[in-house]
Amino acid sequence: MTRRTRRLAIALLGLPALFASSTALAQQKSDDATLAAAAAEAEQQLQQTFTNLQFEDFGPSPITGPIYQATAGGRIIYYAPKSQHLIFAAVYNKDGINLTALAQEQGAQRKLKVIDPAKAFAIGPANAPTVIEFTDPSCPYCMALERFWEAKAAEGKPVRRLVYFVSVIHPDAASKAEHILCSPDPQAELKAVYSGRVPATLRQCTEGRKKVEEDAKTVSSVGISGTPTVIVDGKVLTGFQQAELEAFLDRQAQPKAVSGAQR
Repeated sequence: MTRRTRRLAIALLGLPALFASSTALAQQKSDDATLAAAAAEAEQQLQQTFTNLQFEDFGPSPITGPIYQATAGGRIIYYAPKSQHLIFAAVYNKDGINLTALAQEQGAQRKLKVIDPAKAFAIGPANAPTVIEFTDPSCPYCMALERFWEAKAAEGKPVRRLVYFVSVIHPDAASKAEHILCSPDPQAELKAVYSGRVPATLRQCTEGRKKVEEDAKTVSSVGISGTPTVIVDGKVLTGFQQAELEAFLDRQAQPKAVSGAQR
């Protein structure tokens, strides 16, 4: 084979790779054009659907693939398994309805159906606004919530608390809860324990132990995973959400509208 023939053979061998590269480049350009067109269409649709909002930027999201909805601690979250993204967000439909909030309310209503108020440890005036509270005597945020309730009561904003003890998070929570329930004045002892005054010897009794065990079943049925958890106005608040509780108390303090014409 002559040198010239060898060069020609090498050139011919490289043609498939050249064609493949050209094809891939053309395909990439086509894909980019398709994505650009889809993005432009999506941006236009966004502006047409939510006309009351102004958008400064618009571009691709890091999230890919389908998105699924889940509930954790009473909160709605979204998960994209393909890109492995966990999304904490509020989802609105084209009518401006917060679908995430609706899902949370529906979840709260399901929880309320398995709660028997007659089995709760009730604290506070019977005619006061009622909240359902899941609490843990060893939880520092529950202690902060207790101080909050006391401060609000001093301001003339008491609440009726239907309390259930959560005993699966801290190892000494069940014994502290039993001690509170077995005390001569359970409400006073709850305040003492939640302020850090825990006696060296904890009280024990059959009724207190039975109540703690019943609360554990309720906690499991409702799906409580964190403390404190407070249900107000059908909404589940996980953690000590002071602003939400303040708003709830402010709403309760507002005078009720009077129906009918004033004479």
